[in-house]
Amino acid sequence: MTADGLVRLERQGATAVVTMNRPRYRNAQNSAMTYALDSAFAAAVNDDSVAVIVLAGAGEHFSAGHDIGSPGRDVEKSFERRAVLWWDHVGRSGADQRYAREMEVYLGMCRRWRELPKPTIAMVQGACLAGGLMLAWVCDLIIAAEDAYFADPVVRMGIPGVEYFAHPWTLGPRLAKEILFTGDRFDARRAYEVGMVNRVVPRAELHSHTLGIAQRIAEMPRFGLALTKRAVNQAEDLMGMRSAMDAAFGLHHLAHAHNAEVAGDPLAGMDAASMKARSSS
Repeated sequence: MTADGLVRLERQGATAVVTMNRPRYRNAQNSAMTYALDSAFAAAVNDDSVAVIVLAGAGEHFSAGHDIGSPGRDVEKSFERRAVLWWDHVGRSGADQRYAREMEVYLGMCRRWRELPKPTIAMVQGACLAGGLMLAWVCDLIIAAEDAYFADPVVRMGIPGVEYFAHPWTLGPRLAKEILFTGDRFDARRAYEVGMVNRVVPRAELHSHTLGIAQRIAEMPRFGLALTKRAVNQAEDLMGMRSAMDAAFGLHHLAHAHNAEVAGDPLAGMDAASMKARSSS
C-alpha cells in the first residue's frame, strides 16, 4: 500500500492487484493517486514473480474520473514528473499551466501505462466515467460486472472528449460520436457487444473470474506476452491512434482556453455535482 493509502498493491499468485483506494470519492483521480498508481505499476513490472497486473477500484465504483471537486484535489501541487520531459505546471498560468499538467498526469501517464510490458486487466464495477474510461482503456483486457456503466460526458463542458482520446478505436467511429454527442451512459452489455469489454460477469463473480483469466495468461511465456502486446499496440499506432490522439489533445486544450476566455473558467462552470446531475441514468 502507498504511504497515504491511495493505492493498494497486493499479490495473488502470479498476479499483482493494483487497487485505487478513494472509495468515498468514487475513486476520483487526483495527482497523488495518479503517481501512486504509477509507483504501484512500476513495482509490479520490476517484480519478477508477477506475470499479470489487474487494475481495480475499491468500493462500489471503479472510478468516476478525474478529481474536479473533492477535498483532495491537488491541481496546484508539484510532483516529480515521470511521463513526459516538460516543465512543472505549478507557477504557470493559462494554457501553459493546463497543457503542462494534463500532458503529464493524464495523456502522458496513460500512454506510459499502456506500454507496460506485462499484460494488464481492468476489473470494472459500477461507474467508469471520463478519466475512469482512460484507465480501463489503457489495459489490455476489460472484465466488467453486470452493474458497470460507462460514459464520457465532458462535451457538456464544450471539450471534445477526455485527454486519452481512444474512443474511435475502442468504440468505433459511429458509437464514439453517439457517446460523445449525447454524453449518455452505456452499460456493460453494450460495451461487450461493440468489443470494448472482453467479458461481462455477475458482480459477485467479478474478482474470481478476473483472477482466473489472469492466472491463465500467467501460464504463457513472459517474453512472448510482452512481444505480443507490443505488436498489437504498434498495429493500433500504425492505424493512426497515437497521432490522432495528439491532434485531439490539441483540440481539448483549445476548448479549455476558449472556456477560460469566454466564461472565465476552463471547465465552463461545471463541477462534479453539476456533471452528475446532468448525466443520463
